[in-house]
Amino acid sequence: MRIIGGQFKGRKIIAPGNLPVRPTTDFAKEGLFNILSNRINFEETKFLDLFCGTGNISWEIASRGCKNITCVDENTNCYAFITKTADKLGLKTVKAYRSDAFKFCTTSLEKFDFIFADPPFNHEKTVSLPDLIFEKQLLNNDGILIIEHPKDYDFSNHPYFKEERKYGKIHFSFFGNN
Repeated sequence: MRIIGGQFKGRKIIAPGNLPVRPTTDFAKEGLFNILSNRINFEETKFLDLFCGTGNISWEIASRGCKNITCVDENTNCYAFITKTADKLGLKTVKAYRSDAFKFCTTSLEKFDFIFADPPFNHEKTVSLPDLIFEKQLLNNDGILIIEHPKDYDFSNHPYFKEERKYGKIHFSFFGNN
């Protein structure tokens, strides 16, 4: 994976082959960050990366100056890779948790400005994720929730749904309080 913008632009991060992940493509990531750069002040954002895997999105947001990043993944190897990579990049403000994302959302007392979730494409609870996040009030008033998913999911009838963007086989659904 390659960081496409910010202070680490062009840096390649090589994940071990034993991680059960499907990293967001550079094409989709570039499209997403073109949108986000007009909506978010990264340096003042409190970010939560659910199902973080390799941390692909976290490294991108860190490269753009975010100083409060929380990464959650239940896989031990993903967790170890996140902590090791944060150390290599000198990112002391990255907090990693080895936890089920749904349990984390249920127990977290923090609020975030930007939540990104990239559950496995076949995860049976994906459709309930927006409900859980809004029920637990994890998103600040002007915050953004983005769920990465395949075309099989349609969140357009969700009360907090704002828009969907498509980049090849990758779909991003945006949600917000306002």
